[in-house]
Order: sequence, then C-alpha cells, then structure tokens
Amino acid sequence: QVQLVESGGGLAQPWGFLRLSCAASGPTFASQVMSWARHSPGYVPEWGSGISSSGSDTHYADSVKGRFTISRDNAKNTLYLHMNSLKPEKAALYYCAKGPMDYGRSFYDIVSVLAEYDYWGQGTQVTVSS
Repeated sequence: QVQLVESGGGLAQPWGFLRLSCAASGPTFASQVMSWARHSPGYVPEWGSGISSSGSDTHYADSVKGRFTISRDNAKNTLYLHMNSLKPEKAALYYCAKGPMDYGRSFYDIVSVLAEYDYWGQGTQVTVSS
C-alpha cells in the first residue's frame, strides 16, 4: 500500500523560504512521476511542480517557476520542494502526489494533469504572512 507523508510546512515570512518533504512508502517510488500541488479553501486545487521518475526532468507552473525547486532522492523514497521568495498570498495545504510510470510516455504530457495522480498525502499547511 502506498503512503505519502508530507512535512515541513508552517508559517514563513514574506519572501522567506521553506523546504517541504514527502516520505513515500511502497516499492515503486523510483518508477513514478511525482508532483506537488496546493489547495486553498474555496479555490480549485493547483498543480505546482513535477519531476520525472529518474529526477532528470522537472516542470513548473508559471506561478512558482524560478522560485520553487522540486527534487527527489529515490534511495530514500523522498520527494522535496524547496520554496524560496515566498509570496504573501493565501494559505494553502501543500500535497505531494504519486503519478504514473513515465516509461514509454512523454513526461511533459502527463506531469501537470492532476487526474494522472492516484495517491495523495494528507497535506502540510503553508502560511506566508508577516
């Protein structure tokens, strides 16, 4: 059974930084696309960043490009999100999500499609405020 457990959220100062982690269980982590998404109450969930199974390819939403960095350590079954220059915007739950295997499929065709992700963590709260 797959479990995803996020950590590292909290209160950050505007233009500060946070690092989120997602510990994954299950034998197939290293074979699957992973992403981070966020959800604020009353808003549609928003995909933010994704990474290929090997870690060689990454993709970002325009809203976070240049400020966030997604990475993974397949030996530790862990996904990371380094968030810099945090904007003082609405608070959100940040989720990590497990997607499909990207063998034989174009990473860029699937990475930003939330319907491709079948397992989600419980989320970690991020609030950016002074």
